[in-house]
Amino acid sequence: MNRLVIVTLLAFMIAAYGAATQADDSCADALGCVEIGPDENILIGGILRLSGPKPWTGYVAQSAFQLALLARDGQLLGRDVELLLEDSACTEEGGRAAAQRLVANPAIVGIIGTNCSLAAKGALPVISEAGWLMISPSNTSPFLTDADGDAGGLYQPGYFRTAHNDRFQGELSARFAASVLDVGKVATIDDGDPYTRGLASAMADTFTGLGGEVVFHGVIKKGAPDLSGILSAIAESGAELVYFPVFAPEAILITQELTLAPGLEDLRLMTADAAYSAYFAQTAGEAGLGVYVAAPYVQGKLYEAFLNSWKMEIDEAGPTGGFHAHGYDAANLLLDALEAVAQERDDGGLLIGRGALREALAAVEDYPGLTGSLTCREESPHAGDCATGEALAIFQLSAAEIHEGKWPPPPLWTADMAEGA
Repeated sequence: MNRLVIVTLLAFMIAAYGAATQADDSCADALGCVEIGPDENILIGGILRLSGPKPWTGYVAQSAFQLALLARDGQLLGRDVELLLEDSACTEEGGRAAAQRLVANPAIVGIIGTNCSLAAKGALPVISEAGWLMISPSNTSPFLTDADGDAGGLYQPGYFRTAHNDRFQGELSARFAASVLDVGKVATIDDGDPYTRGLASAMADTFTGLGGEVVFHGVIKKGAPDLSGILSAIAESGAELVYFPVFAPEAILITQELTLAPGLEDLRLMTADAAYSAYFAQTAGEAGLGVYVAAPYVQGKLYEAFLNSWKMEIDEAGPTGGFHAHGYDAANLLLDALEAVAQERDDGGLLIGRGALREALAAVEDYPGLTGSLTCREESPHAGDCATGEALAIFQLSAAEIHEGKWPPPPLWTADMAEGA
C-alpha cells in the first residue's frame, strides 16, 4: 500500500522540538531521544488485551502489526523490529502497570495500544508524562480525545488512535434506530466503563436530538451483571429498542435474558463493536437472531488484499472482531513516523526524538489507510483522533452467523447511508 510521506522542514523540527542531532550526535529534543546502536533492533511496545474473556483483541492488533511489518520485508530503517507485549487485561490497573513496565525500558520508541478504553485510562498518564507516544487501533471512548476534565475528558498529549470516536458510532446507531427502525423510545444499558458509558451517552444524545425519547438508562456490573431489576424497568418504560454497547460476555447475557423475558417479545436489541464477533453470535445462539450490531465496516481493493495476506500469513479463517484493519493502519502510521524522524548518527546508530515523533503523527493528513482517509486532529474533543467514522455500519445477525459459523455478516446500513438520513 502507499506509505505516508510526512513533509516537515528540518528547521521547524529544530525550533519546535529540537529533534535534529547536533554535531556531536547529542539529543536536542525537548522530550528526549531514543538512542539505537548500530547493531540494535528497533523496539516497539504493545499494551494489548492478551487474556480474559474472548475474543482476545490483543492478538488481532499483534497480527495486524506483523502484516504491516511484513509488507516492509520485515524491517524498518534497515533493522529488525521487535514488538514487546504487555497484557492490559482490559482493566485500568492492568493498563497502568503495563505502561509502567514499558516506560522503564528507554529503548522502546513508541507504543501500540491499548485495545480497551478502560486500560487507556490507566496507561495514558504514565505514557504522556514520560513524553512517549501511544497509538490505539481499537479505543473508541469519546473521553479519550476530550481534554475537558470537568466533563470527564481523559486526553493526554501523545495519544492517537485509528479507531473511530464513538461520537460517530453513537450517532450512526441513533440515526438507524430513528430513521430505519422508526423507533421512538429507547432504553440504554452500560457497565460504567469509559467505553460503554461514552457510547451509550453518544447514542442517547443523538437520539433525543432527533426527537426520540430515552425512557430508561440502566447500569450493570461488569463480569457479574444482575438484570432482574433492569428487565422489569425496561418492560415498564415502554421502550421499543434496548441499546447495550457492552463487551461480549455481558452482551450475551443481556441478549439471552431480554429475549426470554415475558412481555418483551417485540423488543428490538442493538449492541456495538465490543460484542461484534463470531464468538458473540454463536454463544448467544437462538436469542441472537435479529440482533443489530454497530461495528467497523471496511471495503475496497486494498482491504481485500490485506484480507488475503491475513489468510495466508495469520489464519486461513480470516480475522475475528472488527478492528484488524485499524490495527494495520495504526502500525503503518507509527512505522512511517519513525522513518520520517529518525536521524542517523556518525557511528551508524539512530537517534529518534520523542517530541519529533509526536509531531510527525500530529502532522498526518489525508493518509490513504485501509479504513479510509486518515487525518490526525489536535483540537479537543477530537485531540488525537485520526479516523473520521466513515468505516462504520449496522449489521444484523442471522442464522448464517449464529448456526452456520459464517463471519462476518453483510452490512445492513452504512455510514454513507446515514448521511442522507
